Amino acid sequence: MTTALSVNLNKVALVRNTRHLGIPSVTRAAALCLEAGAHGITVHPRPDARHIRAQDVRELAALLKDWPQAEFNIEGNPFHNLMDFVRELRPQQVTFVPDSEGQFTSDHGWSFPADAGRLRPLIDECRALGVRVSLFMDADPAAMAAARAVGADRVELYTEPYATDWGTPQQAAVLAQFAAAARAAQAAGLGLNAGHDLSRRNLTDFLRAVPGVQEVSIGHALIADALELGYAATVQDYLRCIDAAAL
Repeated sequence: MTTALSVNLNKVALVRNTRHLGIPSVTRAAALCLEAGAHGITVHPRPDARHIRAQDVRELAALLKDWPQAEFNIEGNPFHNLMDFVRELRPQQVTFVPDSEGQFTSDHGWSFPADAGRLRPLIDECRALGVRVSLFMDADPAAMAAARAVGADRVELYTEPYATDWGTPQQAAVLAQFAAAARAAQAAGLGLNAGHDLSRRNLTDFLRAVPGVQEVSIGHALIADALELGYAATVQDYLRCIDAAAL
């Protein structure tokens, strides 16, 4: 199995929004990344529209019709603005993230059983629309069966704790925790995604240690690298990191 690379374009929109010139273009960035071999595009439109805006989501959905092999993944809190996009655009995947409005960045996963009752009807609605549902989750093996029981198709493991401890004496223990969560997810019948602060430095080590990762969603580090290397070279180097994990 080859791990798919989905490029998160939020930071492209963040730079664009500092002026009124329409540059850099989010759709142009998406096209360049897909041309370079990226398997999908991710956006996280927040209610305050501080980076990705509603029009960006619609324009990307239109662009991706020309890339039928690519996945469109829309992230967000389903109790804020996410479900409006799901109902209108029916992307291949949505990732439910328990962010508060105005939150700086995603920093924790859903909690079970506390969140189960309110998530279930929205997951059911997405699946009825033909949209795959991934839940943003901490690397807690004990929570994976509950995520499956509520109807999720996949989980996205929140990887900032790994990125923080990469290269330190804690790295092995943290990776063991993620590997245990991955095995628990698979045992429960869940697909496995991962994301948050993955980079060219730490991606290969993660994929070597954590079994069965089907997709990584990478934004901040990838866009920062693209400022120096360009989109095409950056995407190709992330794909090299993914391939290296299989060696």
